[in-house]
Amino acid sequence: MSIYLLQIINGIGIGMLYFLMAVGLSIVFGLLGFVNFAHGAFFLLGAYFCFQFGELGLDFWWTLLLAPLSVGAFAWLAEKILLRHIYQLPHEFHIVFTVGVALVLQEAVILQWGVLGHNIAMPALLQGIVILGDFVYPIYRLFVIGFTAAMALLLWWLLDGTRLGAIVRAGSESTEMVSLLGVNINRIFSLVFALGAVTAGMAGVLAAPIRGVEPFMGIEALGIAFVVVVIGGMGSFWGALAGGLLVGIVQSLMSTIWPEGAHLMIYIAMAAVMLLRPNGLFGRSGKNE
Repeated sequence: MSIYLLQIINGIGIGMLYFLMAVGLSIVFGLLGFVNFAHGAFFLLGAYFCFQFGELGLDFWWTLLLAPLSVGAFAWLAEKILLRHIYQLPHEFHIVFTVGVALVLQEAVILQWGVLGHNIAMPALLQGIVILGDFVYPIYRLFVIGFTAAMALLLWWLLDGTRLGAIVRAGSESTEMVSLLGVNINRIFSLVFALGAVTAGMAGVLAAPIRGVEPFMGIEALGIAFVVVVIGGMGSFWGALAGGLLVGIVQSLMSTIWPEGAHLMIYIAMAAVMLLRPNGLFGRSGKNE
């Protein structure tokens, strides 16, 4: 039982990272109706910025602040210069264009940092383990659970308790109505897109000391993020949270019960949810629905 308890807690930690990866993707789709296949590249950039800032001598705490903000600034520029010009095009154009952006960023990472992976040391304060009777667990993973839970609460407050959040919720129903009320909807689009990139970059920073960094980690992150969004429901904050936790716990438990099928079970869980609730657990299938 202690092994399964350990895996459940592991699953919660992994699931909260998946939530951070997916929530920006979900919110952007809910507001813009934009299918962003470059979202995994923001996770990749967050992880590599973490590595680069460490190489420059910054400690982990500064990196945890600066790397996601750097990813958000990059995404804000990319949205203004490139992506906003294709919002009105069909989803097929979104997919083709953003896949191209993701591949360019992946190749840029390889050119800058090489094709081989790198390890990142955990901060000294978070090294070691916690021992409670027969239960032993790494301090860093407990930190990840606590920190991501705090970020989830902050995001919930931002989306549910602020004027920006009210505009985002209204815009997800009708961008035309919000524009008629005098809101600069293009500015809101840019802010929300950058916020989604910040959360993905933060997930990359937090995951880097656990799994290291390598140039192809963005592809895996993108696949997981889409599974989480499909399970939870497009455009739903709580759906991203529930989907992330479900995927993380299923993957973690199956790594003990059936290691070879751990990744397969993620997609089986997605298929089961789609059969029972085609619009996802929280019923948001797309913009203006």
